[in-house]
Amino acid sequence: MPRFRRLLRWSLIAAASAALLGAIALGTLYFLIAPKLPDVETLRNVELQEPMYVYSRDGKLMALFGETRRYPTNIEDVPERLKQAFLAAEDARFYKHHGVDYKGTARAVWLLLTTDDRRVPGGSTITQQVARQFFLSQEYSYKRKLAEMMLAMRIENELSKDEIFELYLNKSFFGHRSYGVAAAAEFYYGKKLGQLDLDEMASLAAIPKFPSTANPLSNPARAKERRDVYILQRMAQLKYVTQAEADAAKAVPMHARPHERPVEVSAPYVAEMVRQEMVARYGAEALTKGYHVTTTIDPTLQASADKAIRAGLRTYDLRHGWHGVEQHFDLADNEDEATTLARLRNTSAQADLLPAIVLAVTDGSATVLLGDGSRLELSASQGWNGQAPGKLVKRGDLVRVLRSEAEATAAPAADKAAPPKPATGIRYSLAQVPRAQAALVSLEPGTGALRSLSGGYSFAGNKFNRATQARRQPGSSFKPFVYSAAFERGFNPASIVLDAPVVFKDRRGHIWRPQNDTGNFAGPMRLREAMVQSRNLVSVRLLDAIGVDYARKYISHFGFEEKELPPNLSMSLGTASLTPLSVARGFSTFANGGFLVTPWFVDEVRDSNGAVLFKEKPATACPQCGIGSAGKVVAAPTAPTEVAGFDFGPAGAPQPAAKAPDQSKPKETKAPPADMVVAPRAIDNRIAYQIVSMLRDVVLRGTGTPAKVLNREDVGGKTGSTNDHRDAWFSGFGGPYVTTVWVGRDDYKSLGYREYGGKAALPIWIDYMRVALKDQPIVANEPPEGMVKVSVAANGALLPEGNGGVVEWVKAEDLDRMETYVDYGPQDATPTEESFDIF
Repeated sequence: MPRFRRLLRWSLIAAASAALLGAIALGTLYFLIAPKLPDVETLRNVELQEPMYVYSRDGKLMALFGETRRYPTNIEDVPERLKQAFLAAEDARFYKHHGVDYKGTARAVWLLLTTDDRRVPGGSTITQQVARQFFLSQEYSYKRKLAEMMLAMRIENELSKDEIFELYLNKSFFGHRSYGVAAAAEFYYGKKLGQLDLDEMASLAAIPKFPSTANPLSNPARAKERRDVYILQRMAQLKYVTQAEADAAKAVPMHARPHERPVEVSAPYVAEMVRQEMVARYGAEALTKGYHVTTTIDPTLQASADKAIRAGLRTYDLRHGWHGVEQHFDLADNEDEATTLARLRNTSAQADLLPAIVLAVTDGSATVLLGDGSRLELSASQGWNGQAPGKLVKRGDLVRVLRSEAEATAAPAADKAAPPKPATGIRYSLAQVPRAQAALVSLEPGTGALRSLSGGYSFAGNKFNRATQARRQPGSSFKPFVYSAAFERGFNPASIVLDAPVVFKDRRGHIWRPQNDTGNFAGPMRLREAMVQSRNLVSVRLLDAIGVDYARKYISHFGFEEKELPPNLSMSLGTASLTPLSVARGFSTFANGGFLVTPWFVDEVRDSNGAVLFKEKPATACPQCGIGSAGKVVAAPTAPTEVAGFDFGPAGAPQPAAKAPDQSKPKETKAPPADMVVAPRAIDNRIAYQIVSMLRDVVLRGTGTPAKVLNREDVGGKTGSTNDHRDAWFSGFGGPYVTTVWVGRDDYKSLGYREYGGKAALPIWIDYMRVALKDQPIVANEPPEGMVKVSVAANGALLPEGNGGVVEWVKAEDLDRMETYVDYGPQDATPTEESFDIF
């Protein structure tokens, strides 16, 4: 046999053997790997991680929660040129192969054999990348590569090309927590996919290969090289674009910059409440399943709440002087700007207070450096409370600069008859973070829907939500709850109670002498006047008369936990530790006619496909339904005929001329709608009417008179202050809203001399309600059925109709108790101190 033929035969045998061994090896690998491959059918129902979206009641974005930015998009919404950019970058033959590009694979094998590189470009199709992204690790091995190829072919059998391409575009990582091309377009360029220019499309297509080290922000030079050479030029070669179009796109400078999705409504405290609520309902995956949560928050009211709190706290701060800079840095004489800016890196802005470092002080003015690198010259007129900056700070001080809008008068218009128009500009001035904090809660009393909530001056400065988490003593703002308990026991706004010194002793001999804030005593006075003037001793005597245990049980019907209420007479002065939200809920019972509503803020939850997962159906107050109206909630034993400090009179006391009861007209009742959940009745609707009437008087002529500036007859409320002025409150209602404001210090230190609720909290309440009540109709306070209109003398005795006195509406069953009177003697006599056993 010729030598050549023998050589050819052995070569064929060797090749066949190699092929057979290769086939056996591949077959073995196939049977080892194939059973372990995942089911690609799951790709049809894949759920991509997507953040949770939180909206205000009108659909404006309040917050985004989640580790990733991703906005899944349909392939039909992806512009053709953007698809072509990715095809040019990753897999030009994508629509021609069946999952594995054998030409590309052969090229990759050749490079492995002819170079020293362990990793070579090419070989992975878009389908293979989808297989790797969803099912495999990033491990670099031949076994993983074979599994990837096998999965790719299975995927091609299950899904269409467009379905595969859509998965790739939505799953790929683009750096900076951005997953998917839509999120990348928004983050790098602030655009929707349809708004992208060719250079931007090419830049995005160049990212997935090196998302962390070659994105346009981390490495603009490398990103530009990849955009121009690997994407745009490749697109021109593939005839996706003309060479002229490619060259024009190459000439565009790199211009990517971070674009966070704009938050349209700033309500960070509420947003965090929503996050916690959603995690409690749906688990941690609530932040990754693309839920869309609509809240009850009104954007206008929320902005007003934040503005009122910040303005109120700054005004408070001006009353208490400059308390110094936050920190001092020893700046080197030749320190460059970058080093100085680095000192501000961990100091965030607090609302409209920007952090800044003082660079120089000259002639009363100061030059400061802001966190964005800009310099400001703060002149003497831009100081704090009339004090020049140069007298308060020095070089190296970390200070705050208040950024505010200021109106300046512009030049007159061409028409000299027309007045000059105000021009709005930005004004900067030296400021400081107020030492006090505040909380505001505003809700609709009929449903409990939360319309605005602010838990402090700045969420960035402190995430502690004082509206829901801070338990503080409400002081005198708690008195309406004590009064309502007394009204259930037979008292009424015209009842006479003695405002006089009193001493209580406990079994261990401890003495408690409650005092009025004014230090004086008014003697016998009506309960209405006691509420208006906020007389402490009247509240103490009233609670002592009805009993602490009874009062705690009754007041718990306002939504307070009975265990939260002190089991002693100090409760009458508001010593319970309560949150502003719970106090606002309690006041809602007065405003809605006696029903207990539950505050709520999550209105609707939809999944990523728009399907409704949850829709709130709140328990609603229904005064017109007649449910439990004029009924007692807590059974009251027979009212006493004599109680410390007041007397219902002897049985044979003189009687006024008989008068026919003036009953209010029966109100027409209606059955509640079939889909309405009616809130439980908490108190008698007649008591609610009486308390509302008294609280309106607090505004008309009592401690809340500054609120008269709102010029509304339906505004009412109660101030509150605690010992040493640690807490200042105002809770009240007007129009369709109940609002509670608290002011205090987190360290429980005093707010300062005479910082009462009417001075520290009420101005914030007024500023907020001025916006909230705009264009809102006046709410009437009509006496419900079962009440009697009476005339009462100064000593509490009934008067015949038309004989003067004050007019009150009382419960019909209380009329008999009023038909006696008490003669307390001369009203100018100084009352003597009385002593009683607390028990």
